[in-house]
Order: sequence, then C-alpha cells, then structure tokens
Amino acid sequence: MGRIVTPARFAQTPANLGGFETDSDRERAALWARLRAEAEAAADGDPLLRSFIHIAVLSHDGFASALGAHLARKLGDWYIPAERLADITEQAHAGDPAIVAAAVADLTAIVTRDPAADGLLTPFLYFKGFHALQWHRVAHWLWAQGRRDLAHFLQSRVSEVFAVDIHPAVSIGRGVLIDHGTGVVIGETAVVGDDVSILQGVTLGGTGKEHGDRHPKVRDGVLLAAGAKVLGNIEVGRHAKVGAGSVVLKPVPPGATVAGVPARVVGWSTSGQAPAVEMDMSLPEPEYTI
Repeated sequence: MGRIVTPARFAQTPANLGGFETDSDRERAALWARLRAEAEAAADGDPLLRSFIHIAVLSHDGFASALGAHLARKLGDWYIPAERLADITEQAHAGDPAIVAAAVADLTAIVTRDPAADGLLTPFLYFKGFHALQWHRVAHWLWAQGRRDLAHFLQSRVSEVFAVDIHPAVSIGRGVLIDHGTGVVIGETAVVGDDVSILQGVTLGGTGKEHGDRHPKVRDGVLLAAGAKVLGNIEVGRHAKVGAGSVVLKPVPPGATVAGVPARVVGWSTSGQAPAVEMDMSLPEPEYTI
C-alpha cells in the first residue's frame, strides 16, 4: 500500500530536490511529490477510485499538467470539449508561469487553513472554490491577452458549474482560499490581495449602475466571512476581518474587525497574525449599556 507523505516530510531541502533553480520551482516539486504520494495511497486504498486517480494525478509528469487536465475535464462541454480547454490552460501556464506558482500557493493555503482538508489530494480533486479560482487565473490571462470573448465564456461556464462568478478582469493575489465557493460574486474592478480567505456567499460588488472603478479593494490577509457583502469602490485594509452576514459600505481600516448591517468597527486584530490565516470567525462580545 502507498504511503501518505506527512507535512513534516513535505518540507524538503533544496538538496533533496536537486535540479530546481528557484524557490517557486522547489515549492512546486515538493507539493507535486506529496500530491503523488497521497494519490498512490488513495488508489491503493479503494479500487473503485484507482482509474479516476490515475487519470487525474498519476498519469501526469508534473503539477501543471495534472492541474490543467483536471480543470479541463471539470469544465468541458459540447461547445468546447475538455481536450481544447486543456490546450488553453497549457497556453496560459506557459504564457505566465506565475499562474502555476499561485495555484501552488492557493492549494497550500487550503491545507493550512481548512480543517476539512486532510491533505492535498482532496482539495485538488474536489474543492470547487479552488477549481473556480484556478479557472479565473486562466480567464484573467486571456483577458490581458485581449481574448475577452473566450474569457467571458470561461467565466460563464465556471459560474454554471461551480456557482462562483468572478469577472475575468479582477486581479487576485496568491495564497487565496475560496472556501466552499457557492455564491461568491466578485465584480469587474475589484482587487483581491495575497493571503485572503473568502467564504461562501461573499459579494464584492458595486452600489448601482455607475461605470468605471466601482468595486472593493481587498488588501492582504483579509478574512471575509460567510455571506459578507462589500459594496462600492472602498478599501478593506490589510489584516481586517469582516463578520458573517455583514454589509460593508465604508472603508475598513487595517487590522479592524467589522460586523453588522451596516458594518461598524467592533474590534481590532491583536494577535499579529493575518485573520485570513487564523480563520477565526468569532466576534468580540458586544458591550451592553444600561
């Protein structure tokens, strides 16, 4: 039976991963080695899944190849079959290697922050928030290349299949967790920084039918809890936290915790760690006055 590589063994040294020139290359190689080990164990553990896991992971020679093919099979339809979509992901990965590096950071973020992720294999195969985000990265590359009709097609298919609707113009950093994903909507001129966590039902939207720069700017390390709505061209500052079900209509200072309808400041981050990484959805106890 195959053996699952533990997180401790995942932290390999450059000497163990010889032949890779950059930190990004080493991170990808280490993640791929761990993903393959988990896939081998899963294939040995349940014969019904053996063929599926072989096609999804073990038949590939690297992370980018496996990711692109798996994404393509998830999204392929009569109009553009999986084989053609795989060609598109390959073009995007070759055109901008940062797309693959971001996917490595995103998958690592899931394992770090989501207690439901018992390893790399489960989110790689099944987490639709991860799949939707990786397709967005491809669509964003196409948008920048001027292939906007195809980018819109991918946005539409992702919305249909994964229930996540992100405009292809949106700039999203790396190490981003979209947890569950269902009902997430991000408008055209929004910006999402690095190491952000976004839960189900979050909207980064406008406030009306105005044109131009009209959507929120979410800075590094922000946690947007389930059902949060952030509306308008406002900034959610670095390491801020937005409570579940809140409606944010004004800028959020860095390090603030906001909650309510409309949202107001109810506390401040004191741990020094990004709320997106802590994934603590609780809010300070309300202060009662008599």
